[in-house]
Amino acid sequence: MTKPATCHYDVVGSFLRPARLKDARAQHAVGTINDAALETVENECIAELIEKEKAAGLPFLTDGEFRRSYWHLDFMWGLHGVEHVELDHGYFFVGEETTKGSAVLTGKITGESHPFVEHFKFVQQFESEGHVAKQTIPAPAQLVLELYRDEAATERTKSFYPDEDELLADIGAAYRTVIAELYAAGCRHLQFDDYTWGALVDEGFQAAIRATGSTPEAEAEKYLRVNNLALEDRPDDLIVTTHVCRGNYHSTYASSGPYDFVAPVLFAHENVDAFYLEFDDERSGGFEPLKHIAEGKEVVLGLITTKRAELEDKQTVIDRIHEAAEIVPLERLSLSPQCGFASCEIGNKLTEDEQWAKIALVKEIAEEVWGR
Repeated sequence: MTKPATCHYDVVGSFLRPARLKDARAQHAVGTINDAALETVENECIAELIEKEKAAGLPFLTDGEFRRSYWHLDFMWGLHGVEHVELDHGYFFVGEETTKGSAVLTGKITGESHPFVEHFKFVQQFESEGHVAKQTIPAPAQLVLELYRDEAATERTKSFYPDEDELLADIGAAYRTVIAELYAAGCRHLQFDDYTWGALVDEGFQAAIRATGSTPEAEAEKYLRVNNLALEDRPDDLIVTTHVCRGNYHSTYASSGPYDFVAPVLFAHENVDAFYLEFDDERSGGFEPLKHIAEGKEVVLGLITTKRAELEDKQTVIDRIHEAAEIVPLERLSLSPQCGFASCEIGNKLTEDEQWAKIALVKEIAEEVWGR
């Protein structure tokens, strides 16, 4: 994975929204301010964030997902043939229900003129020596999962795509269109965020799959297939990574389980350059599944949690990095928080100061392990 400098640390991409931005979005939602006024606030808050990212020494710059309500749905709503709906209930995480947004089909899916391309261009203008813009988007498999979210969504999806192969082909093609437009705009670092694999390791999710008449193995092959379809014929100098999540909403989570089940498929066969993997608590299991990481691929160890404010013990994290290095060579490892700080607008239960303290710890540990 080509980095803008020789460094071994990063963040997943989302940051806690400042109060000013939250207020502006709330005003926009009820019509108190217009689109232009909201965009002005977003631009100012993102510019301020990027200055903080640079000051923190982060190699990749993101907009913190400040223009989004959700880490995944806003991207889906930007595709043609997909629209925003509000459901009767959200996702049920451990101890908490999420907000109720979702995405449904209105026609065939295409990807031209996606608004995220302009979002990327705004961040790109702030690139400088050692700081490169990175675009994060949900993985194609995430869209598949959303379109089959429940029985009603499944029926609607089948009304437009009775042949699932056609659905997967159109999703792959739509993503290739978006990726081509991002590339033309100058994007060379793209990250797929993907909860589907984190769900597949959960026994409850596996049982739900079987109840539909499918199997976890079949779903894994489907997710791999659509993700790789999106990456067909990508330019040689476009770096694509993926982040595997188990749910990240208001400091709670949705699924648990080690990587064992998905590792032989995901780690060995997804056509990405690096895997950002959660390893911040016992829900993720051990490092043994890393033996399936394909030769030459990198692993970014998510050993610092974004769900709690308390700082990790530095030596414990260093010891865990060296434990992982017994399976994947140290030079192919890096360090990051396990997920974003605000996968949705609500954010995790930290202050902004605590967020930046976590990032400072990541950098400090990385420089001690790999050098400056």
